[in-house]
Amino acid sequence: MARRIIGAAFVSLDGVMQAPGGPEEDPAGGFAHGGWMAALFDEAVGSQVDTFLRPPFDLLLGRRTYDIFAAHWPFVPADDAIGIMFAANRKFVLTRSDAPLAWQGSQRLAGMDEVAALKAGEGPDLVIQGSSTIYPELFAHGLVDRLVLMIAPVVLGAGKRLFGEGTPAGTWRAVEHRVSPGGSVMATYEPAGPVAITSFAMPEPSAAELARRAAIAAGTW
Repeated sequence: MARRIIGAAFVSLDGVMQAPGGPEEDPAGGFAHGGWMAALFDEAVGSQVDTFLRPPFDLLLGRRTYDIFAAHWPFVPADDAIGIMFAANRKFVLTRSDAPLAWQGSQRLAGMDEVAALKAGEGPDLVIQGSSTIYPELFAHGLVDRLVLMIAPVVLGAGKRLFGEGTPAGTWRAVEHRVSPGGSVMATYEPAGPVAITSFAMPEPSAAELARRAAIAAGTW
């Protein structure tokens, strides 16, 4: 059976997923709210994390998230459950850089063709953590099979977004959702095809509506 690619992300109400874990995690672009999810993390969100980090799985990461993880998880206490699990996982890193990947079990992927070949092969599911920059291209190539989102009740205004520039339009089907006591929405989605276009407009537009459309066509609206 071919692998699935499962994107799992902490996101704000306005779609930002940058630096949920701490102020020093990713201050790129002057992002000033690092640690926003850590402040809202509760037991229910932790339980959702446990569901998508249930072995067996491998990690699919962008280079910056890989660097964040490689500077943290190999150095946690020896009995840390996630540290033990990540040490055993294979880490596939989507990057154009030739910089070494020192974390044990790491392998470079140069582009979407290699991701597609990996996905089509034998092995456990591939779980994405962080890695905002790789999502638009994965979406464009139809490679993401499931999204597990933990949507926090916070608006950040700016920062790296899950659905960044280059994300294609599409419909997603809700598979499961719950709300934590702290107000985080935990929702799972799977792709469901193109966007369906219908209309709330009246069958016979009013004269005012026809005039508005004419103004749009003329560029004066």
